[in-house]
Amino acid sequence: MPSPARFTIIDDVVAFPTPTAVTFDYLTDPSNRPEWQSSLRRIDDLQTIGDRAGDIGTSWSDVTVVPGVAPRLEVTDCEPYRLWREVGTWRSVHAVLTLGFDERSDGGTDVRATATLTVPLVGVPVLLANRWPAAWAIRADLARAARLVVDHGGR
Repeated sequence: MPSPARFTIIDDVVAFPTPTAVTFDYLTDPSNRPEWQSSLRRIDDLQTIGDRAGDIGTSWSDVTVVPGVAPRLEVTDCEPYRLWREVGTWRSVHAVLTLGFDERSDGGTDVRATATLTVPLVGVPVLLANRWPAAWAIRADLARAARLVVDHGGR
């Protein structure tokens, strides 16, 4: 069987006006995702492990706007206020989203988002056709989150 293909969808920084702790807590809590992630209708079956939603081992299912597409996600890395990573799986597709958090001198936070997608070779043409729209959507979603986080304890 041929090896799957892995692509980086996005590796970009989005500025948040809020302190790192507020930004981290908002972005890493799966229950906030439907507010800012345009592809979601809701999340289901949230299983919180640890002291807070978003700690290592926390898992949930995304119910997306695309009928029948409901990946299962799990937090695999969580270094509070520094790094957070989730891995999502749907059929033979695997996605990894890594968020890095850097405090700025003005009190805001730079969030580095890196997303990779691994697909079977047969899925490469579809992925290539959707790679740039997906990157645009992730940037737009994070920009929406940067506006909304202010209402969740930010300045």
